[in-house]
Amino acid sequence: MKALFNALLALSCLLPIKPAQAQASLNDKAQLVAALSAKGPCCVIDGRAADQRKRELLDNALPWHARLEIKPTATVVVVADRDQEALGIARTLASKYPGKPILAVKGGVATWKSASFAMLAASATGGAGGLVNFVIPANTCEQGKPLQELRPDKK
Repeated sequence: MKALFNALLALSCLLPIKPAQAQASLNDKAQLVAALSAKGPCCVIDGRAADQRKRELLDNALPWHARLEIKPTATVVVVADRDQEALGIARTLASKYPGKPILAVKGGVATWKSASFAMLAASATGGAGGLVNFVIPANTCEQGKPLQELRPDKK
């Protein structure tokens, strides 16, 4: 029994090890918001046709081409004209960048803008993944004698 175990162990060491595969998946608005609420994407890849890109710009998006080189530090988001195109680009990127999560947007630009707006609204209200949580004190516009006065130090 021990000899069989040792033989299997030695055989498993000889088998080629595949690197970790990136995860490419097609995501709707709710899935995008959930996946990106803690940390936004490192980049957005715009896989739409050139005329669509000119007609409706995506801020800070990189136009897709086969030789595109990125350095993904977080989740990569892919937007295209059709879901299958977005998923195809995501799979291509997944093979180039093993171990990095890559999200294809289901529903194209409309879904991406809706998800971006939802994440922005959540951060502005201090929701999950909130970036902004600021309250203006109630007495900032009151007239009369100030409660405190700032004076320079006298040395």
